[in-house]
Amino acid sequence: MAEDSELRDVICDGPFVPTKNLGDPAVAIPKTRKEFNEADIKAIEKNFRAKKFLVCGIGLDEYNRISSCQSTKEIWEALQTAHEETTQVKQSKIDMLTTAYELFRMKGDESIQDMHTRFTSIINELHSLGESIPRNKLVRKILSVLPSS
Repeated sequence: MAEDSELRDVICDGPFVPTKNLGDPAVAIPKTRKEFNEADIKAIEKNFRAKKFLVCGIGLDEYNRISSCQSTKEIWEALQTAHEETTQVKQSKIDMLTTAYELFRMKGDESIQDMHTRFTSIINELHSLGESIPRNKLVRKILSVLPSS
């Protein structure tokens, strides 16, 4: 669990770069590979594990989007930019999905299973955008759109 937290820190804050202090006043400069101690090596390995974690969890299209990124922080920011729309776009999507929910009807040639799948898709998208509809309202909506037969 602690490692998960440390990997998240590497992803959000950027990679660990081992430094040493030189001069007066002291100035931090990067260490050479020969100057790394055991703690530096372990921290650098976390950088690689975090990058592997992100890269192995995405598809080819996403990989192409982040392949030029050097650090886990760059990868994370590129993925966030691609998937977290602006507030205005998010609100527009919520409005569109809310309208789809309100106007939802079962199609004449549609099975109950297909109708439920379509309904669940709308609800899941709303939920992923932070909008939730109480379960009792969902049940009432489904019951109201079912044909009398």
